[in-house]
Amino acid sequence: MAKLEVFDPTSDPREQPITYVARPESLKGRRIGLVENTKFNSDKLLLKIGKILQEEYGAGEARIWRKHNSSVPAHQEILDELSASCDVMIAGIGD
Repeated sequence: MAKLEVFDPTSDPREQPITYVARPESLKGRRIGLVENTKFNSDKLLLKIGKILQEEYGAGEARIWRKHNSSVPAHQEILDELSASCDVMIAGIGD
């Protein structure tokens, strides 16, 4: 289990453990979900990453979703679709 430290000067420190999902041994044929945050060029960056994963690692389909805006988590519809239709998910930012 990894430890993530977030520093917020407006609140008391708090530790919260997080668990990472195991990475697949290979991306061959895996469906890639790309979640972009609406910032400038985030879609271009993620689509380029998806293409590289397909060409160099044999990944299957790469599909992109767009969050409502950069300051909120992905809404439940996106999470549900990702869970149902993707094997691997990548979130990215732009600017």
